[in-house]
Amino acid sequence: MNCLTRSHLIRTGTSKTLSKPSIANPRRLLTARLNKADQKARMSSIPGENFEPRQTATSDDYTPDPSKSIPLDKNRQALIDDIIALYSCKPTVERVKRYSPDCVYDDQFVYANDRYKMAGQWFALPKLFKDSKNEGYEIIKNDRNLIQFKNEQSWTFKIIPKTATINALVSLALDPDTVDSDFIQVKYHKDQANDKDYSHEGIGFSFKKWQADQVMKHMDSPEVKEFEADKNAGKEHVRKYGTGDEKGDAPKKDFTT
Repeated sequence: MNCLTRSHLIRTGTSKTLSKPSIANPRRLLTARLNKADQKARMSSIPGENFEPRQTATSDDYTPDPSKSIPLDKNRQALIDDIIALYSCKPTVERVKRYSPDCVYDDQFVYANDRYKMAGQWFALPKLFKDSKNEGYEIIKNDRNLIQFKNEQSWTFKIIPKTATINALVSLALDPDTVDSDFIQVKYHKDQANDKDYSHEGIGFSFKKWQADQVMKHMDSPEVKEFEADKNAGKEHVRKYGTGDEKGDAPKKDFTT
């Protein structure tokens, strides 16, 4: 309050009490912080099955347009670089650590529900394919807990001299415990090559799960053994949906724009 204002109040007989800004209750602040930390801890301990993104696409055209790709900050771009390197038959222990121990990997051929099985899959690729080349990708969603991108990958088989190019929608559900860190990890990795999601039922799914379980019996590399303890990571029963469309809890979404 300046001198002129104060003189005016005295002359008019008006008084005004200036109050100090209120200070939040320290105990309440501490409680709120502890509750937030407890909630974060609970989320990070929830098995990967709970983080599954589900969607039915309006089109099965997942051809990427890199020129339209959403830019990422350096930590998220580093995550994508490691994922693309894994797709490109360049597995390392550090790159596999991009997944939480209780992660799930789900594509048209494999359902692996811990990081030990996941490691077996990535380190098995160079044994099956002579080469895998990334032809381009397009980031189409960059939410706090989910990154999605269209991916084009060319696979050259070892035994058969043939190259197959596959376009897919890749969804990475991020670990809430590391989403703000320098080394972001993935809780659920889904790779879809057509418009429908997965029902997790039937002979096809049984083969996917069997395949993931069997690969480990033939992978004795020291790199895979690095993750052997993860086979005991927390996990839940596979969620079954009956169908892979909207009736199977897979909301319809447009990924063409």
